[in-house]
Amino acid sequence: MSDISAASPNPERFIRRSQLYRWHLKNNAEFDTADGSVTHYADLAKESESVGQLGLADLSNLPRTGFKGPGAAEWILGNGVALPEAPNLAHAHSDSSLLVRLSHQELLVLSDLKRQSMLADTLPQNWSVEASQGVSLLPRADSHCWFALTGIHAAEMFSKVCAVDLRPGKFAQGEVAQTSIARVNAIIVRNDLGPTPCFYILSDVSSAEFLWLSLLDAMLEFEGAAVGTAALKACKDAAIV
Repeated sequence: MSDISAASPNPERFIRRSQLYRWHLKNNAEFDTADGSVTHYADLAKESESVGQLGLADLSNLPRTGFKGPGAAEWILGNGVALPEAPNLAHAHSDSSLLVRLSHQELLVLSDLKRQSMLADTLPQNWSVEASQGVSLLPRADSHCWFALTGIHAAEMFSKVCAVDLRPGKFAQGEVAQTSIARVNAIIVRNDLGPTPCFYILSDVSSAEFLWLSLLDAMLEFEGAAVGTAALKACKDAAIV
């Protein structure tokens, strides 16, 4: 468990850092003592409001992994993990991990916000070249940044930078789009926080800063703001109660 009331650690002391940690430091971020994620910037109450309206969070410190190959689906099923029925769909595992099926031969595994799910850690431990049945392990924590865009204005904001119609009636919970955002190739996964729209965004780490700043710029019209994981967790918890 993390403690956001403790003194905020310097993110440079963590082996794994977000590509945006310098930006976060310049913007007065407070960091999680467990993994260096941004918990909040200034006013947590305002960030909680932004999550409901339009908020952008950096989840790049959370665990994630991927698998690809002709036998990927069978290998995952053999590990006791059910898959989404078809490509470009996502669903939650029993431990709250998110399984994202990108094709018949490729999938992503994403941690939950509280890092309580274990699949993103245990599946790579179960994998080996010898027993993988032609399946490749993809270290997505190294290759892809991970953001969350939330709030009732998220779909409208996306219309400025993405050609896919992400309105609720067109892009449902659990749907996946492999597209471009601000001319950057990206994966978008709808994974709502209860009634609050939430879109996960994964893209190549080399584009992390450009994509982050492009999204913040597009959000200005809607008075959107960067938020930390604390506000996202609070929103999720409120929806469960």
